[in-house]
Amino acid sequence: MKKSHVFEWNTKDFQKELLKWYDKYRRELPWRAPKGRKAHPYHVWLSEIMLQQTTVPAVKSYFEKFTELYPDIHHLAQAPEEDILKHWAGLGYYARARNLHKCAKIISEVYGGNFPKTEIDLKKLPGIGDYTASAIIAIAFNKEAVVVDGNVERIIARLARIREPLPKSKAIIKTIAASIYEDIGKKASDLPQSLMDLGSMVCTPKSPKCNICPISYFCEAKNHKDQEKYPVKAIKEAKPTRIGDVYWIETTKGEILIEKRSTNRMLGGMMALPGTDWDKNNAESMGSSDISLFKPDKKPSLIGEVRHSFTHFHLILNVHKARVPIKNLILKENQRLICIKDIDELGFPSLYKKVVKLAISAEDKDE
Repeated sequence: MKKSHVFEWNTKDFQKELLKWYDKYRRELPWRAPKGRKAHPYHVWLSEIMLQQTTVPAVKSYFEKFTELYPDIHHLAQAPEEDILKHWAGLGYYARARNLHKCAKIISEVYGGNFPKTEIDLKKLPGIGDYTASAIIAIAFNKEAVVVDGNVERIIARLARIREPLPKSKAIIKTIAASIYEDIGKKASDLPQSLMDLGSMVCTPKSPKCNICPISYFCEAKNHKDQEKYPVKAIKEAKPTRIGDVYWIETTKGEILIEKRSTNRMLGGMMALPGTDWDKNNAESMGSSDISLFKPDKKPSLIGEVRHSFTHFHLILNVHKARVPIKNLILKENQRLICIKDIDELGFPSLYKKVVKLAISAEDKDE
């Protein structure tokens, strides 16, 4: 196999140019340690979990809220899971929040609040995989590790002009990354962050700013003037669409029925409105919330639909509204009533916020 251009670099020159740029243009981020100071492992871990599948602008306010509410790992470990899910609401991918809590408990109770200092031990913890473990080791402990996120993948794919599509090219990208991080010494924390910043500010997915890139000299794609072709990505299959029903059940006293979703369902542990399962084709089963059991004043009315996209499927929820006499309500263990004015305090996930908005809008039209 023809040797890749990257292996012919002078790695020290590459590192030097990149770190010189980073020293001048590094981003100021709420979880990033000030220049010359060590990063806090708790901040690195928390931010990296939040940043999975989520953009930096979206994460900033959540990170600041969490560190204010839970200033250290012990506070986070001692908090009720329901509170953590509530404050996580809107950030999505709620399994991250549940694993965050599990991980915090282990670090607090087993490790005395100190993060393990090896990738092997870190990866034994809930929610920490290869990338997060390497990021904590490098950024928090300033130890050499091969840190590869989406930004690093894009940069390396362009540097080496890798024609194999992602995700198949991940192995070669990691091999090249290892050569970039090799013998970095005291700058082990700065180098991965410099690549992340370069990917965010210069080597962007579209319209990369190659004219101001500190490492453009080393870039095969730039030399061939086809940098925007990389990284090559495999064609994605179309997402399936699932359909379900959700119910805005209002009592004659103006309260709304809500429930806590079971942990083995999507959005498990989150507060939600009652409804059916989300079937791939239809929603014949009423699931846990058979509306007829509540003996509504009249047949529920269909007030509209909401659409939402998850990682692996699209969802259409038909929104039904019903008014139920308070005497007819027999609440399940996971259900309770709440005043409409207090509904914003629940920390509903984005899907159910859409339902609430539609239902309240329909109420306004009825008045």
